[in-house]
Amino acid sequence: MDAGQDRRPSGGDGGLRSAVVVNPVKVDDLDELRRTVNDALATAGWPEPQWFETTVDDPGRGQTEQAVKAGVDLVFACGGDGTVMSCVSGLVGTDVALAVLPQGTGNLLAANLGLSTDLAAGIEVAIERGRRLLDVGAVENNYFTVMAGMGFDAQMLAATNETTKARIGWPAYVVGAARHLRDRPMRVQIRIDDRPPVRRRARSVLIANVGRLQGGVHLLTEAEPDDGWLDVAVLTPRNLRHWLALGWAVIRRSGQVPRMEVFRGRKIEVTSNRAQPRELDGDLIAPGRQLRAEVRPQALWLCVPQPEDSPDLAVDAQGAGERGEQLIEEARRE
Repeated sequence: MDAGQDRRPSGGDGGLRSAVVVNPVKVDDLDELRRTVNDALATAGWPEPQWFETTVDDPGRGQTEQAVKAGVDLVFACGGDGTVMSCVSGLVGTDVALAVLPQGTGNLLAANLGLSTDLAAGIEVAIERGRRLLDVGAVENNYFTVMAGMGFDAQMLAATNETTKARIGWPAYVVGAARHLRDRPMRVQIRIDDRPPVRRRARSVLIANVGRLQGGVHLLTEAEPDDGWLDVAVLTPRNLRHWLALGWAVIRRSGQVPRMEVFRGRKIEVTSNRAQPRELDGDLIAPGRQLRAEVRPQALWLCVPQPEDSPDLAVDAQGAGERGEQLIEEARRE
């Protein structure tokens, strides 16, 4: 589905019914956030949104499902990657759109889809009603929009200090990664669709819907979020020199990345010789010996910038941010 398709569910000129699912831990001033969002939507002619706060026991899926049952047309996910992933799990297969108001440090979906990390831009993008219909990956009873991983990537996330993340942002992941560069590899069997399994000694296996990692690193250049496929990256570095060569090739966006194989499929099953840390969209899940993922084509409506002069959504996000700031200023004057 082309970015920017104008999908107008019920609401018409009176605006859309919406809900905000917010992680209060990620927000400095929740009352100020509530005022800003409510006032901006009111100025745009939208009804006041419903508000739901996430909890430790329910990081957003239950609240999102509750909002869907209440008849909303759109859900704002306000938090980090974990909040976004939880909201996605509550929206898959519905006609309710997701709008992202990033508040965390990773913001992987925002980085991959040209979404701004600016609050004003996030509100404006939703109001302008640009839509993109995305695939998602299913793992057990959860879903991911960016990628699932087993091995080194999950080890890196587990080793990254939350305080450091809050202080310096995504470079904190580099510190976490350095702690595990010399860990021993895992022996994995990877079965893709109905093909014979492949066996590797790997440090990490990533199953991706899109291609960018933390810090804007573009690992999988061919991965697209709406092509009906999942891309699989198998990383097999054995020493520090291998890691440096791999990292340098990725940064330079070389056509060939040493110590990395790429596969593509719709159903992927990874089995390790021992339990491994695992993650979905930058959030840790329980360790295990297997990681099974299957693509769900065209399963999620996402609010994206309305493309104007450039096919690069990130460029259009800048314009949305400027228009959003004007909207918020107008709301404050009223």
